[in-house]
Amino acid sequence: MRAIVVNELGDPDVLQLSDVDDQQPGPGELLVEVGAAGVNFIETYQRSGLYKMPLPYTPGAELAGHVLAVGEGVVGFEPGDRVATVDGRGSYAEQAIVPADRAVRVPEGVDVETAAALMLQGMTAHYLTQSTYPIKPGETALVHAAAGGMGLLLTQLVKAAGGKVIGTTSSEAKAKLAAEAGADEVVRYDQFEGDDLAVEVLRRNGGQGVHVVYDGVGASTFDASLSSLRPRGMMVSFGNASGPVPPVAPLRLSQQGSLFLTRPTLANYIAARQELEWRAGDLFGWIQDGTLTVRIGATYPLGEAAQAHRDLAARKTTGKLLLIP
Repeated sequence: MRAIVVNELGDPDVLQLSDVDDQQPGPGELLVEVGAAGVNFIETYQRSGLYKMPLPYTPGAELAGHVLAVGEGVVGFEPGDRVATVDGRGSYAEQAIVPADRAVRVPEGVDVETAAALMLQGMTAHYLTQSTYPIKPGETALVHAAAGGMGLLLTQLVKAAGGKVIGTTSSEAKAKLAAEAGADEVVRYDQFEGDDLAVEVLRRNGGQGVHVVYDGVGASTFDASLSSLRPRGMMVSFGNASGPVPPVAPLRLSQQGSLFLTRPTLANYIAARQELEWRAGDLFGWIQDGTLTVRIGATYPLGEAAQAHRDLAARKTTGKLLLIP
């Protein structure tokens, strides 16, 4: 079969399309024919060496497709089933191994590409808005990069919960997308420096700080995010798109209004099978009833994984990026 293989860490050109041996599922595993694989920032961190990976390896964990074979002891899945996961092994490939306890069924009415696009970002948006800081009607959330795949989902889920969204984007075209997703206010963060962004956010919110900031951008927005919060507001830093946030003195949280700061990760919110199925079930249901729309920004043949990484890093895209083997 064909797969993307990384033999050395570096720029996107290290993502090489190669012929590799076919795989067989072990006990408790599924062999899945990959219909679509998600492209995510974490894979750029792994490829560059920011997050350490053993070499050689095939990138990717998010996928949806059809079960080809089941390993010993697997109950509840059989060949032909449509499944999706955020925990596949090497999803940048024509076939991938998926632990059966990390797979969820894709229901009728949800296509494979939508399922693949929904898993990581959708379940992240779910836990952020349902568990980390459950949005209540009338509360205001600041959503950074509101036109990205993650931001569009967050915006829709905050609005579905009855909240108000102030979104930030870096262009007029992206601002339009954020507004179409439901953002009440959209701020061009490329037009502000430092705390000027926070001043504008407060102005857009009637002079009040927001209840919560969902920030997947990281270093470049962190200071403005803290300054945008009301007393006892929560700063949710869930990504490093612009680089990791420098160390923060706890006293700063006190000085800026007894703020809360959390750095969550999806794995801790889907560790239990029941929680994984709850989040996936909600998301698929919302797709089916029209509450949630997934924007697929671009699809790439498997051999163009390097270009997908370049486009993602350059922020040239909106919505979710997928590889189609």
